[in-house]
Order: sequence, then C-alpha cells, then structure tokens
Amino acid sequence: MKTLAIRVDASSRIGTGHVMRCLTLADRLRGRAECVFVTRERRGNLADLMRQRGHGVVCLPPTPSEDNGERAGHSGWLGVDWETDAQDTLAALAPVVADWLVVDHYGLDGRWETAVAGGRLRVMAIDDLADRPHAARILLDQGPGRNAADYAALVPGDCTVLAGPEYALIGPRFSALRPASLQRRGQAALRQIMVSLGGVDATDVTSKVLRVLRTCALPPDIGIVVVLGPHAPWIDAVRAEAGRMPWLTEVRVNVADMAALMSESDVAIGAAGTTALERCCLGLPALTVVLAENQRRGAEALAATGAILPVDLDKLPEDLPGKLKLLQDPERRHDVAIAARDIADGEGASRVAEVLLDA
Repeated sequence: MKTLAIRVDASSRIGTGHVMRCLTLADRLRGRAECVFVTRERRGNLADLMRQRGHGVVCLPPTPSEDNGERAGHSGWLGVDWETDAQDTLAALAPVVADWLVVDHYGLDGRWETAVAGGRLRVMAIDDLADRPHAARILLDQGPGRNAADYAALVPGDCTVLAGPEYALIGPRFSALRPASLQRRGQAALRQIMVSLGGVDATDVTSKVLRVLRTCALPPDIGIVVVLGPHAPWIDAVRAEAGRMPWLTEVRVNVADMAALMSESDVAIGAAGTTALERCCLGLPALTVVLAENQRRGAEALAATGAILPVDLDKLPEDLPGKLKLLQDPERRHDVAIAARDIADGEGASRVAEVLLDA
C-alpha cells in the first residue's frame, strides 16, 4: 500500500478550501493508500478534522504570527520562509516512509518540492494559479477554463497535468445526490436560498449579503439558510443579522452534509472556488462572489458558460438584487442549472486517485 504525505494548511487567513479538497482525495484513497497530513499549527487549522476522518496528522510548530507580512504575495501565507518550512517538514516526515509528497499551498513552489522530495519522493502539486514553477510528477489544477498548456513552462516535460473541472476534488456525497438534485431543478417554486461565503469569511461578507437581501422582493414563505465554518470570526454578528430578516433565516455552523443542503436549495449565493464546482455538480443555480483574487479567473470562466451569475462584491447593493431577480424566473433558473450541470460530474477525485495509484 502506498503512503502519501500531504502538506497543506488551513487558517483564518488562508481559509479551509485547500484542506477540504485534500481531505476529499485522502478519503477517496482510503483502503488503497495511507495518507499523513503535514500541517502547521495556527488559528483556524483543521488538524482535528483530519484526525476525525481517520488520517495521520503531523503538526509543524506554530509561527510567531499568522503570516509573514514582510514577504510578498502568497509566500507570506507560510508564516516562515520556504527553507524553514522545508526543514520543518523534513523533520516531521523523518519517521514516515512515504512514496508520494502531495503539496497544496500557494506559498510553496518547485524549490521547496525539490528540497523536501530529495529525489526520494514523487511529487504531486495542487495549484490554481499557474504563477510559479513546480518540480512535480503530477500537477492538478481543477479550475474552470484551465488546460495543460497553462503549465507547459512551469513543470518538467514528463509531468502529467490534470487540468479542468473533470478532475475537481468533490466528495462522493455530491455525485451520489447528483441525479436527484438535477431532477428537481425543473420545479417552478423558489423555496430556499442558501448563503455560503467560505468556511471562514474573514471580512464578514455574509452580513453584507443579508443586509442587501432585506431590500429584495422575495416570496413571503421563502427560507434562507446561512452556512458558516466553525472558525468563522463573525458568527454572532451573522446571527444578529439573521434575526433582523423578514423571512425565516437559519444560521448553520459546521454543516455535516453540504451536499444535501445544496441539493435541497433552489438558489445559492456563494463564493467561487471548490464550492462553486460542488454547486455545479448538483446543478444549483448560483450568484457567485469573488472573495479573493485567486478565484477570479475560475469565476469568469464559469460566467462565460452561463453556469453562474457573477456578483460584484464592490457593488453588492446594486448588483445582487437585480441578479437575484433574474433567478426568480423558473426558466432562467433552469437554464443556469443546465449550464452548471455540464461543468463537473463529481467523479474528479476518482480520476485523480487512479492517476496517482497507477503512476
């Protein structure tokens, strides 16, 4: 049985998406490979969740601050320089006999991969940015609109590039609920809106969305479900906003079955990223907000296909009501659902797992 060491972080700044997609891959490999997560101790980490899902976890020592603001761009996400992170990772992996090193971190590149793999481990890099070199045997970028040519100058010539949503790391619950979810997209009634703007939502965009929603004309019997992660810093503020809503508005923290909630919803207001692909898998029409610059390219690609309606965060009060009104039309909602359905089928994790195991 192969062993994978997975280097990935979650924090109140980074968010939870990188860890969640790596967990999806690790879960899919269960019984066929052993996965050991290497993650740094910081506020908002998900080490406990990794353990709850039955995977090994090695924690790197905490850093003096949540990020290193003196380092430009995403390298500041590490909290240390890449050389220190490589040394910490090597020390953590000393007792682990691994075959593969999987890395999903915007702050790391080919230099770190070479230093840690050392010619002993095969490297799989998970990326969304195509902005730095990788010393990888396999490169995964599940972003909409991505293709292998985007990485031609950034990976070795013998690297296998898995590009596009057909390789999206979406959990099996989504593919299991996909047929029933797609079947109900033809219904005319608008009964439930889901609001989900990231596991952390560090800037409390959720409260802003709820305040704008109060100005919208919605059916009197509509239900609104707001989803937040357990480390979201604004839970109390969001609950206060929910209490002011003229419609029944429920705030759910740390939802165990997001696939079921999405399947039961008629419209979503959500962030770009992996959750956008999960919504596509279920044909859930969505108003999509770009919360970070690294989400913009994928959101634009989805909008170009008609699979989402983009909402400008800087013009939320002007943009959201009009776009939401469009999705109150059953025919328009159905058109968006059909376009979304064709983006991702929920089998991407299986495809990635097979490539890894066969390599």
